[in-house]
Amino acid sequence: MDNSSGVGVLDKAALVLAALEPGPATLAGLVAATGLARPTAHRLAVALEHHRLVARDMQGRFILGPRLGELASAAGEDRLLAAAGPVLARLRDITGESAQLFRRQGEHRVCVAAADRPTGLRDSIPVGSQLTMTGGSAAQVLLSWEDPERMNKGLLKATFSAAELAAVRRRGWAQSVGERESGVGSVSAPVRSPSGKVVAAVSVSGPLERLTRQPGRMHAPAVVAAGERLSQSLRRGL
Repeated sequence: MDNSSGVGVLDKAALVLAALEPGPATLAGLVAATGLARPTAHRLAVALEHHRLVARDMQGRFILGPRLGELASAAGEDRLLAAAGPVLARLRDITGESAQLFRRQGEHRVCVAAADRPTGLRDSIPVGSQLTMTGGSAAQVLLSWEDPERMNKGLLKATFSAAELAAVRRRGWAQSVGERESGVGSVSAPVRSPSGKVVAAVSVSGPLERLTRQPGRMHAPAVVAAGERLSQSLRRGL
């Protein structure tokens, strides 16, 4: 099969990226894996490093760069949003409460999809709303599996503690009672990428008079199941 696109520099750059897929490589390793001349392999790897498509490890070897993960996340978000509508609608119907999907963006979490309870007292969060990462069950989920440095930074202003996040990791879901808004409770569970990284939080929220002071007892199984269905949609690639 001819793998040439007709654009030589792109074909060679693709060879370099493919050579790094199995793991870190020295310049000599890139030359051996790609068949490119040493100066060409070095020039392309450094150019790809400039665009964050390639990076270096502690030993100075070339590795795949963070930009690839960001692009993959963006592609995964499209698949996630495509799957979110019916999953959130089902979660709303099962629990009788409004359902949401949150992704983290910097120091905020953004509601990227929602299915509101149609009648009666409800917690309505419009799509596109930016909410704090300092309170709420979705914030707990999005912070619980972060690297330690980012987690500790997030805990500085949070209404929840490191011990509570440890409990979230242990049981696989989070609950909040009046953390984000007085009189409102919520339950959230993680959505994971094919690599296992937590990329979103699926939630239900509503008034405490229905959810009680222990909303997880009522709704954690349904919310966890919804998170797993969304995770499966990412693994299948829809």
